[in-house]
Amino acid sequence: MGELPLDINIQEPRWDQSTFLGRARHFFTVTDPRNLLLSGTQLEASRNIVQNYRAGVVTPGLTEDQLWRAKYVYDSAFHPDTGEKVVLIGRMSAQVPMNMTITGCMLTFYRKTPTVVFWQWGNQSFNAIVNYSNRSGDAPITGGQLGTAYVSATTGAVATALGLKSLTKHLPPLVGRLVPFAAVAAANCINIPVMRQRELQVGIPVTDEQGQRLGHSVAAAKQGIFQVVTSRICMAIPAMAIPPVIMDTLEKKNFLKRRPWLGAPLQVGLVGFCLVFATPLCCALFPQRSSIHVSRLEPELRAQIHEQNPSIEAVYYNKGL
Repeated sequence: MGELPLDINIQEPRWDQSTFLGRARHFFTVTDPRNLLLSGTQLEASRNIVQNYRAGVVTPGLTEDQLWRAKYVYDSAFHPDTGEKVVLIGRMSAQVPMNMTITGCMLTFYRKTPTVVFWQWGNQSFNAIVNYSNRSGDAPITGGQLGTAYVSATTGAVATALGLKSLTKHLPPLVGRLVPFAAVAAANCINIPVMRQRELQVGIPVTDEQGQRLGHSVAAAKQGIFQVVTSRICMAIPAMAIPPVIMDTLEKKNFLKRRPWLGAPLQVGLVGFCLVFATPLCCALFPQRSSIHVSRLEPELRAQIHEQNPSIEAVYYNKGL
């Protein structure tokens, strides 16, 4: 077998990102929880394979499948801009196990105020770690921005949860079980825009189809942030809406009445099952490299683009995650 060619573009995902199926396959690989089980030696080996290939050196005997596997292992553990190893719970592969634990507990312990406050705080603490770990190198997150987003999102989530909890006291139990979802949705609407406030102030880079940077756009930043908030809320819907309905039905039957200790682990398991599919599928709702029509850009940038190349109808940007 001949040596692997050097023209494989491992800077981009393996599958076609212009289709939902291609994006879904990419995110199923990125969020695979099994990557958390890899040892430090395996991570370093993957990093060496990727860095050597990018430098024009092919590891002897390397196949294309092994190269792509190494690329996804490398991407799962190392920051794309800084090259630093990301803390374990901040990696995309930790999304499912961490969220199934936190969300499962939010849905289980929703009746008492102290536990509501604790698990909403725990959820936003985890979100802060994820947002910092996956920050953009082009627009770094400062300690002040991180702190503001953390406090704002935690306050918003707890206030929403406690406010709705008091309003649903005299409503059917199922309604009360859905309060954590409303709190998480409210927190996402606060957390992500605050965390990315610099983009809303100065804009994000926009490029032409070939990747040539054309300028910065606030309009593109708003569209990207809206897409991310939508994805995050949709991601939470199956995990926070389906298990409460199932648990509410089971609690009315003798099965859980005789085995109350099964409630929490069953709820966490149901949430985990939903998240295994919801996380990658909702990440794939919008292309990572999204586009916006030139007519929707700021007048100054629009004029600048038309002056440089009047034939450009759409520009592209990285929406974030």
